[in-house]
Amino acid sequence: MSLFSPPRYQAPFKPYRREESTPIRLFTSFEQGVKSALFGCRMCGNCILQETAFVCPMTCPKGLRNGLCGGATPDQCEVDPSRPCTWYVIYERAERLGREERLLEINAPLDGARVGRETWLDVVRLWREQEERLNPLDFVRDREKFSQQWDDLFYAARQPDWWQGDSAYHPPAYSEPLSRLEASLRAGTFTVTAEIAPPLDASFAVEAKKVGWLHDHVVAANFTDSASATPRMSSLAASVYSLQSGLEPVMQLQARDRTRVAIAADAIGAAGLGIRNLLCLSGDHHSAGPGPMAKPDQFDLDAVQMLWMLRRMRDEGIYLDGRAMKTRPQWFLGAAASPFGAPPKFEAIRMHKKVNAGAQFVQTQPIFDHARFLEWLEALDQRSLLDKVYILAGIIPLKSAKAAHFMAEEVAGVYIPPEIVQRMDDAGDDKLAQQETGVAIALELIEKLKATPGIAGLHIMAVHWEEIVPRLIDESDLPRPVVRGHAPI
Repeated sequence: MSLFSPPRYQAPFKPYRREESTPIRLFTSFEQGVKSALFGCRMCGNCILQETAFVCPMTCPKGLRNGLCGGATPDQCEVDPSRPCTWYVIYERAERLGREERLLEINAPLDGARVGRETWLDVVRLWREQEERLNPLDFVRDREKFSQQWDDLFYAARQPDWWQGDSAYHPPAYSEPLSRLEASLRAGTFTVTAEIAPPLDASFAVEAKKVGWLHDHVVAANFTDSASATPRMSSLAASVYSLQSGLEPVMQLQARDRTRVAIAADAIGAAGLGIRNLLCLSGDHHSAGPGPMAKPDQFDLDAVQMLWMLRRMRDEGIYLDGRAMKTRPQWFLGAAASPFGAPPKFEAIRMHKKVNAGAQFVQTQPIFDHARFLEWLEALDQRSLLDKVYILAGIIPLKSAKAAHFMAEEVAGVYIPPEIVQRMDDAGDDKLAQQETGVAIALELIEKLKATPGIAGLHIMAVHWEEIVPRLIDESDLPRPVVRGHAPI
């Protein structure tokens, strides 16, 4: 058990190549012993303790370096309920220390050539290279100068040249909309998207029916990317089929199971095939899927890092290693949000980082409690985010009382008020009555969301009930798609 951080979930990293110098090996062992006792250090090679209130984020089972996941709670970690969420500990300590704004910096992914190696000697080397070296005496003589030089030194230590993360907002570097979805949102039209789960097998027959149901009712449709760690047809393949069928896709791209190389390759391939909308996700942990479980440490990037990398490829025309791209990919970049996960003030920090990194639109988890949703919006507004990102509020029509209980009790990041669950129970055992009650609840929520300032549209996740989406849109008098044929396909 470390002094300042939750216990490690995974073992410390080992260097991919053995250090030949005995003195360096001994120093590395000494550094690891000290930092393990204090912070549960995994020797990641890129220490960001100063940005995380001196709590090591690598004690998170997912290794997330830029904020909590959508499934964490104040009581426990989503992956291992026997432990606290590392990022809750970070947020709470940062708040006590008055260091919340430091959490906005976009932290770099790990460098595989650096893991398992010492970092203190690197700091000394950077200190020696400073034009005007940090002088400990300035802590007394000139505190402002000391603080600035201290920040400069440790920024250089944690932000490698190939990453250059910061805490600033980076608006898109292009002017014309890249997709029909972006054009609709820019036009100020209340925009509706929906979600389709790709098929479990190699046939497009079921997807063809679902695309047909949605084609004339939504501007674009999301295609999930092996959600709940369950393999399906790839989001890329399903998105291409939808594109060819005349319904603009939003390709979901999750980080689990993919290295940065695979993420970049899939995203570039999507751009080459004409897919313009990407929703960047960290992904569900492997424990959410069917067994046997994959090796549970496959999170090379998180959603924030993915957004940062892809935005720079699009706007700066550079690969992660700095090489220039001949033809820049065109993407309208999106992110997910969990208004009912952490307290709104913490969720707002996470969303702030995503927007700064490059998120242009956000699709939220389902909304069942409008009043609490407004608290999340207010937290975003206090950070001046509502004019920087288009928010599509999530809607799930409940198909059964069983589904309501499951989501309320088992799905992390989703909150369904007891009175809504009770309404579903009161519908009785008749399946049609339960469905009609679920539709009524969804229509009531849609009416509230239509009148909510700061909302650009809705994202309807019907969960294998896509045929109900046209009815919801028609009965709530939501606008049909008005932007057609805008984006080059």
